[in-house]
Amino acid sequence: MNTNGYHVAVLGATGAVGQQMLQTLEERDFPISKLTLLSSARSAGKKVMFKGEEYEVQAASPDSFKGVQIALFSAGGSVSKEFAPEAVKHGAIVVDNTSAFRMDENVPLVVPEVNEEDINEHNGIIANPNCSTIQMVVALEPLRKAHGLNKVIVSTYQAVSGSGAAAIEELKTQSEAILKGEEFTPEILPVKGDKKHFQIAFNAIPQIDKFEENGFTFEEMKMMNETKKIMHMSNLEIAATCVRIPVETGHSESVYIELDSDSVSVQDIHELLKDAPGVTLQDDPLTQTYPMPADCVGKNDVFVGRIRKDPDRANGFHLWIVSDNLLKGAAWNSVQIAESLVKLKLV
Repeated sequence: MNTNGYHVAVLGATGAVGQQMLQTLEERDFPISKLTLLSSARSAGKKVMFKGEEYEVQAASPDSFKGVQIALFSAGGSVSKEFAPEAVKHGAIVVDNTSAFRMDENVPLVVPEVNEEDINEHNGIIANPNCSTIQMVVALEPLRKAHGLNKVIVSTYQAVSGSGAAAIEELKTQSEAILKGEEFTPEILPVKGDKKHFQIAFNAIPQIDKFEENGFTFEEMKMMNETKKIMHMSNLEIAATCVRIPVETGHSESVYIELDSDSVSVQDIHELLKDAPGVTLQDDPLTQTYPMPADCVGKNDVFVGRIRKDPDRANGFHLWIVSDNLLKGAAWNSVQIAESLVKLKLV
């Protein structure tokens, strides 16, 4: 690593993911010679602590990226589209945590445990995948490499933190109102800008993001398209159903897969996953050992359990996959990409 460190910028530094990025950079002792914290004009002037030092957050402008080498973006797709090209013009490598560039054929979409080598193809921007996609591909990649993969059907149980701080607050206020027998009016979920809003407390909402013409939501299409891109499997059969549940942090997924081989056992999958990078295997029905979102908060790994062979398909398996959506699903994966840039001497 460069012993003098790197000039790192974080755009969206006051948001939930931006705060997690800073915490992760500090925990990983990422080599930073200069840190620039950026936000919208609304949040400019706020003070943020990093390694015991107070930083003032600045309003982002094109000139904010002069001298920046690595820029971590998490401030919304429109902001990324505005400022990422400007950052690249100034010589920065942008790791973008929005959907703005994920399906751009000239932008690598990277999960380091799965396709780190794709970083070499960057043209200044590297996209961080959707949180629910990341945890699934981390768990499935060891199986794909060993036994092939031809079908994936996933149902997600996603935490409200994926919709931001306002959704977390709505879950809490609605829960309190229901317990007290008080009236309330939903205003955020499933989509803040949509026509109708529904109760999330003590409920499950089978809609994350807006509906597409094919009946799938944008979140579901992101999972399907991003998985194909990350795994370089354009012909993979994959379908997703994404559901918002009243959990603050930690996404869960029920995943059905079909491998190319019909001679694989549950024990074979255990062997593949127990030492897989970024994976923690928690799978023992006899002791009721399995992953739960409450136990994954604050942890970087993807947790896998409830692995079962399908009773009707010799090559079919069911898995339960859980991860902290703000860490591996966002901040930690972004910092991993930055670490890969350093390791591969691309910055």
